[in-house]
Amino acid sequence: MTTAHSHSAHPAPAPTPTGLLLIDKPLGPTSMDVCRRVRWRLVQAGAPKRIKVGHGGTLDPLATGLLVVLVGKATPLCDQIMQGEKTYEATADLRAFSTTDDAEGELTPVPITTPPTLEAVTTALTRFVGLIQQRPPAFSAIKVAGQRAYDLARKGGAEAVQLPDRPVMIHELSLTRYEWPTLSFRVRCGKGTYIRSLARDLGLALNTGAHLTALRRTTTGPFTIDHARVLDSLPDKLTQSDLLPIPAQFAR
Repeated sequence: MTTAHSHSAHPAPAPTPTGLLLIDKPLGPTSMDVCRRVRWRLVQAGAPKRIKVGHGGTLDPLATGLLVVLVGKATPLCDQIMQGEKTYEATADLRAFSTTDDAEGELTPVPITTPPTLEAVTTALTRFVGLIQQRPPAFSAIKVAGQRAYDLARKGGAEAVQLPDRPVMIHELSLTRYEWPTLSFRVRCGKGTYIRSLARDLGLALNTGAHLTALRRTTTGPFTIDHARVLDSLPDKLTQSDLLPIPAQFAR
């Protein structure tokens, strides 16, 4: 009489979670901080400790809004998603320039006797639509001779970092509010556009100062902020069911 061999009691390892998570990033954390928080929650639910988590385009700590987080086998899509158009809502203070082109830096006030008119502001905005040449901020992640620009700027000051202009595409740029000294605008742009640089250059065009005081991203490619989840409302454990599938246009 033969007896059946019992199968191993060890269950097969669960497949590594794969997909997307749309996060509404709050003020404060870096984009990689958000990725680390997502990874921790995935690991809490049993995912491998080294599970890959990336994002489809950096948001500065002072910026809020849509961050596309990619998990597992979706992470190779980071570059593809970064190529997509992005939409931002921004606010600038026209009274001063900044070493970082935002409120984090050292401010240099510009004396203004007569604030620009609404007509002057709307005319200036039209000059920045289309393919334009833009100088990235000294405090940026662009590499200069193998070093990050922000590292060089911290050591030698913003004026020590000379980044070349580069072409960027501004598809749409519209004024949403102007009440001196505050200017708010919405911009739809291509890859590599720095909204901090756009604010600075608007100030130069208006013969005022300008530095960014608020920035919110509302779209990245086909993804919108309407479907994003608030970071602090994520469950302590994230599983496959919490992730969005890879959209057909990105599937390989």
